[in-house]
Amino acid sequence: MRDLIGGRKVHIVVCIKQVPDSKEIKIDPKTNTLMRQGVPAVVNYYDMHGVEEALRIKDKYGARVTVITMGPPSADKALKQCISLGADEGVLVSDRAFAGADTLATSYVLASAIYKAADTWGPVDMIFAGKQTSDGDTGQVGPGIACRIDYEQLTYVQQIEDINPDTGELIVHRHLEDGVERVKTRTPVLITVVTELNTPRRASLPGMLRAARYTPIVWTTNDFEELDRSKIGLRGSPTIVSKTWVPEPKHVSTDMLTGTGNEVAATLVENLFGTELKHSLGWA
Repeated sequence: MRDLIGGRKVHIVVCIKQVPDSKEIKIDPKTNTLMRQGVPAVVNYYDMHGVEEALRIKDKYGARVTVITMGPPSADKALKQCISLGADEGVLVSDRAFAGADTLATSYVLASAIYKAADTWGPVDMIFAGKQTSDGDTGQVGPGIACRIDYEQLTYVQQIEDINPDTGELIVHRHLEDGVERVKTRTPVLITVVTELNTPRRASLPGMLRAARYTPIVWTTNDFEELDRSKIGLRGSPTIVSKTWVPEPKHVSTDMLTGTGNEVAATLVENLFGTELKHSLGWA
């Protein structure tokens, strides 16, 4: 298999996030905030499709795949899962100074980590990220990273039609509200993906054994020489959540209609449209 980009092995970074399992999420009735204690954590569903697409490119062209996440020490489990699937390296960006970051601060830290990954393992040609996270739903981090590192960005990608292994050109299909957009661009590029892109694979036994022995790389604030501390954590997060609430449950009443077919139809028409239409249809 030929490597991408004129014979040089392509370097792909996948940004993932460990999130609470949406099936187990509960809301604190007093604070109206997510109850995270005791809730199992999983890799964000959309991000897994980004991991899968990076691994498919690796399988075809022999690329290097680096997975990066920012989070607490327990997020190393998410990285190990990606290692079990076939990723080459997993990097955990973890420091108490990063806590409380909004999407602006998060994109700054992840962009800094991608620069460091490029210095460590070679230029980054492609970056994959999920279109959004299940615990935030903003869809801002991926584009924010692209803006900070000045990469082309293709959002809501549902298909990668073609990749030119010599020039790094690629053609993708973007999912839009009113159709599908076919776009051609060239690496370096950041791509946010939707679930239609692929079906994530399951880990193989050798992959699980490798993940069990693997220790993710950990980068703290001390590992970033030019990190601007005014742009990280709460200090670097201008977003303020002024209020949260749980929507009031809607109570829907139901009526059981009985009788013959004509009687039920007449009653239904009267309930929905009034007696005038019922009479016009000949239902007394």
